[in-house]
Amino acid sequence: MNEQDKARAMPTTEAIEAADRAARHWHFDDAADSGGTRGPLSTAAQATMLARMLLDTFNPYKPSVIDWPVLDDEARNRLTALPIWDIAVQTEGRARLRILSYARRVSHPALREAFELMAFEEGRHKEVLANLVQAYGIALDPEPTYVEPKDPEWGFLVTGYSECIDSFFAFGLFELARRSGFFPPALVETFEPVIQEEGRHILFFVNWVTWHKRTMKLWRRPWFFLKTLAVWFYLIRERIGLAKDVSAGEKENANFTVEGASAVGGEIDTAELMALCLSENDRRLAGYDPRLRPPRTVPFLVRRALPVLRWMSRRKSGERA
Repeated sequence: MNEQDKARAMPTTEAIEAADRAARHWHFDDAADSGGTRGPLSTAAQATMLARMLLDTFNPYKPSVIDWPVLDDEARNRLTALPIWDIAVQTEGRARLRILSYARRVSHPALREAFELMAFEEGRHKEVLANLVQAYGIALDPEPTYVEPKDPEWGFLVTGYSECIDSFFAFGLFELARRSGFFPPALVETFEPVIQEEGRHILFFVNWVTWHKRTMKLWRRPWFFLKTLAVWFYLIRERIGLAKDVSAGEKENANFTVEGASAVGGEIDTAELMALCLSENDRRLAGYDPRLRPPRTVPFLVRRALPVLRWMSRRKSGERA
């Protein structure tokens, strides 16, 4: 049974619980690799490890059978007031198409299967969100027409690095919502597999980038570096534009990182929130093979900024006193 057949099968509760546990703790044991489970890998073994990480940790939950919890009026109003649902649904729709578009260019059979599964999971996230808004009566704007990127590699890089940014902050905000009671426990439990899947996706992505650079021809590497740099500039410019759009009240261009922080975080200290994002990012990615390098750019920048943020917080508290 391939992964698509597995996804269509009706899983039992026990199977889902076992898959959820397995999705958080995974190690690659390649007996044929002379380095052992912690040694360096050949490019072929590295590709196999990447593919197996996604395929082996697949969670077979089905959005159509999720039992959405009944919320009291206060919890429901908090949920429906979040200004993130339109962009969340559209982001998952674009991600699915971009990943599928790139998957058609992947020649390695196991990696291609992993890309296809990743696209399936992004589509499933969209279905989860669509079912949630229907269950709680949240009105959405009409979805745009999703168009495949002209350059599939560019499209996948934009999606991958964007998820590295957004997931880092989403991990912290989700934990903050759980601790504060912003989301009731039953709803937190329902969304937990989706949040963890995003962790698997960014782990796959950053290690695919490493493998991709390692296996490409030498003359292509400078161009790929420049393309990656261009993607980061594009994402920075996009997020600056998003912040301006949010301040102007333009909901259609908002995203979870920009709008979710103010809605869920409320009056939380910025330094405290960043520290929570760092600890949650480390916790969610700690259970995988140590040879899978976690995303570094956003955590590195936040760690460097954290002392300054804490100093600013202390200064602000002193002024209030």
